[in-house]
Amino acid sequence: MTRKALFPGSFDPFTAGHLNILRRALTMFDEIVIAVGVNQDKRGFFSMDQRMDIIRQAVRGMKGIEIIKYDKLTIDTCREHGIAHIVRGVRNMLDFENERAIADANRRLAPEIETIIIPTAQEFAHISSSAVRDILKHKGDTSLFLPEGVVLPDHDA
Repeated sequence: MTRKALFPGSFDPFTAGHLNILRRALTMFDEIVIAVGVNQDKRGFFSMDQRMDIIRQAVRGMKGIEIIKYDKLTIDTCREHGIAHIVRGVRNMLDFENERAIADANRRLAPEIETIIIPTAQEFAHISSSAVRDILKHKGDTSLFLPEGVVLPDHDA
């Protein structure tokens, strides 16, 4: 039986920290579906197509990865794809509390779907998509924060 998990997020952009979580999740699951979603609370920096292209660059050569777009509840996306596990990464206790609240709500709505929370490795804990966007806006070097080989599209700040 194939063990499959959903790794949802806005991934605006996908960072080295996201890749760390993905690689570690692949030690637990045979397949990971990276679900690129629209977060109503966030104004997108990169377009959906650009975000998906960045992820494709980051996971090039990796096995067991599928990338999809979604614009509904994460649990509904899980049900649609026959997935019983959600993978979420956390950098700190603030992230953990937020993710735990979301996991609790999801469990109430869909008790058959379990959330796995993976703490980011310490060397990636300082990396956030927000920080990468801020560096980009100020024309800084983002290479230390992105997966190796990822080239971000030009973006006018």
